[in-house]
Parts: sequence; C-alpha cells; structure tokens
Amino acid sequence: MQKVKLRDSLQLGIYKVINPFVRGLIKLGLTPNMVTTIGLVLNIGVAVIFVLGAEKTNRGDLSFVGWGGALVLFAGLFDMLDGQVARLGNMSSKFGALYDSVLDRYSEMIMFLGICYYLIAHHYFLSSLFAFIALIGSMMVSYTRARAEGLGVECKGGLMQRPERVVTIGVVAIACGISSHFIGGDFKIYIPGIPFHVFETMTIFTFPIAIMAVLTNITAIKRLQEAKKALEAKELQEKQGNNRAAIIVGFMLAVGLTAGTSAAVQAQGADPSPLTFPTPKNISNQLFYLQRDPNTNTIICQLNVNSKGEVDQKEPINVFWMRYGDKGEKKDLSYIQRKFAYGINTKYLGNGQFELRFVSHKKLPMYLYKSNIDKKYHVYATINNKKMQLERIFLRIEGGSFWVPNVKYVEIKGYDAADTNKTLVERIKV
Repeated sequence: MQKVKLRDSLQLGIYKVINPFVRGLIKLGLTPNMVTTIGLVLNIGVAVIFVLGAEKTNRGDLSFVGWGGALVLFAGLFDMLDGQVARLGNMSSKFGALYDSVLDRYSEMIMFLGICYYLIAHHYFLSSLFAFIALIGSMMVSYTRARAEGLGVECKGGLMQRPERVVTIGVVAIACGISSHFIGGDFKIYIPGIPFHVFETMTIFTFPIAIMAVLTNITAIKRLQEAKKALEAKELQEKQGNNRAAIIVGFMLAVGLTAGTSAAVQAQGADPSPLTFPTPKNISNQLFYLQRDPNTNTIICQLNVNSKGEVDQKEPINVFWMRYGDKGEKKDLSYIQRKFAYGINTKYLGNGQFELRFVSHKKLPMYLYKSNIDKKYHVYATINNKKMQLERIFLRIEGGSFWVPNVKYVEIKGYDAADTNKTLVERIKV
C-alpha cells in the first residue's frame, strides 16, 4: 500500500512539472494519438541507435548504449504525455486507450529488439538471453492486466510495470555509457581463483536487465494469482447472487400464490413483460414451466419415467433449467435452488396419483395424475376457485431493489380441467 501511495505521489509530482508542457502541446494542436505515435517513432530511433552501435563500434565502445538510454527516457516521457494530453485536453476516447496500449507494446518490443541485436553482435550471448526473457516478462505483465480487466477484474499491482521498466533501462544505459568514458569500455574485475571476470563495464547495463528478466516474470505470475483470486471471488459472488435470486423468486412465488385466494384477477393484457419469452419445445414429458423477469431462463417441470415408460413413484418430477439466456443449454438446479426455491416435494397417494408442493410454498397443493381425456399425465391446481391443468407460471418483476424487487403480478396459464379446449389465464396482483 505504501509503495502504491509513493508511486502515485511521484506520478502526481511529475504531472505538475510536465502539465505546462502538455498545455503547450494542446495549443499546438497535438492529439493524444499523435503524441503516442511520436513515442513509437522515438522508440524506433532507440532501436536504430543500438543497431548502429552494433554495426559501427567495437565491443569496448559503449557510447551508443548511453545515447540509446537517453532516447529511451525521452521516448518514455511521451508515455505520460499522451495520457495527460487526453485528460487536460478533454480528448479521451476508448479507441485512444486501445491505440496507446497497442503502440506501447510495439514500442517496447522494438526497443528490446535493438538491445538484443546489440548484445548478440558484441557477443554478449547470455545477456541477450536475459534481455529476451525480460521482453517476455514485460509483455506478460501487460497482457495479464489487459486480459484480467477484460474479464472484469482489476489487476495493476506488482513490480516492474512499464514506467519502472523504461526508467530502469534508460538510467542504467546512460550510466553504462558515462562509466565507459571514465573507466573504459573494456574495464574488468577479476577475483583470484575464479577463471573469469566477475564485472565489466557492460555489466552496469546488462545486470539490471537480468534482474528485470526475473522481476517482470514474477510480476506477471503474481498478477495471474491475484486475478485468479479476484475471478474466483467474483464467480462465487455471482453464484451466491443467483442462489439468493432463486430464494427470492421462490419467496415471491409463495407470496403471489398465497395472495391468490383473496386478490382480484387483473386484466390479462395489461402490463406485459418487455422480454420475449420462448415457449419450450421438443422436451419430452413436459408438464409445465416457470418463467420470470429479468431474463428468459426457464424452469422446466418434467414427468420422470423409467425405461418401461412408468412413472417413478419416489421421484415423479424432474426439475431443471433451460437457460435460453445462455445459449439454450440444459442445466440442473443448484443445491440452494432445489432446496429453497424451485424444488418440488412429492407424495404418492396411490392409484398413480401424486401430491406436489413447491418447497418455497407448501400451502399450495398440486396434483399429478393421468387425465381421463387424453390418458396422459398432467399437473392440476385450484387457482381462484378454478381447477386448472397447469402449463405456465410467470412472475412479472419491474424495478425495485435486489432484496425487495417490485413484483407486479403472478400469472398462471393453463386449461380448464373439465374442458381442455378452454384456456385459462389467472393473474394475481401482489
């Protein structure tokens, strides 16, 4: 936390220094995307300096390293300028944010390309490997954050974020170039008993890059771990939210059907849901289904028969989701949904008849038995003193809060038990 506060304080201090320059750029007509593009061009210049150093100088001449580091810092300044130009100039845009992120990745890869080329050309093979690993870590630090934020969680922590990487490379490159001027580019330190030198002038540049190679990948891994925790917490919260919603809908179902014994039936065409609900099709032995705002996911109550076509006396009803709002997949109820909301308790009454009661509302008895008309099993209930063959139960929800939603009515649709050609729709205001 202290590190984050220190980093933010330093950033605010830098902004105070550069803001007058930023306002000057805005007056000149520069846009954030133009500033970002200038940053990319300068980083291409960094790569050019390192390539020229590789081609035109010998191993002991480190002047190009110093000049490359100076341009790295200057180019890095534009990483801060583009954001400030967008903020102070009121020119922020979603594409601008994307453009900045993409060009930052190009800038960093091009910079490392030049560094790796220089190190390989002067036979610093191990150092070039570390530089490449640092490039991998740098890309993964940025990618992990972008992917996590794309999944809806924040992921900004860790060492060696882009500003730290730019400053580190720029400062150590300048230090290396200046040191070579005073102690020579071929300066080496040996320790008796060790057959190779433990330090040379180039180490001022390459050793911090080796450390960066380690820290960037550690940062990427830590971000991945943080994102994992955040995503798991988010998924748990969503699951609990779905389960709480199931309990609430079950409660509302109970309240609504209880109110039906005394409430007035409303006009059937009034206040329809803004959603277009599908009618479940091609579901064998479907008895009735339940739908509600705010999505089209549907609870199906299905007759449970064995391989011989006989009703299972212990569990005559299957209850499951058809998640039309999620690619139409079939899904079992969760434990909480089954125990507290949509599950159905059954009791065998003999002669192929069953008593059914929602676990969320045990006061409303429903009965499962074979119709004398079509010789098929149906579910029957008495609603507003009318015996119905159930087809659909619907809860209309409009507004309110999560815990206290505004339930406008419960609608039960079916057929007259005595005359199945007659459709009945009973709407109960809650």
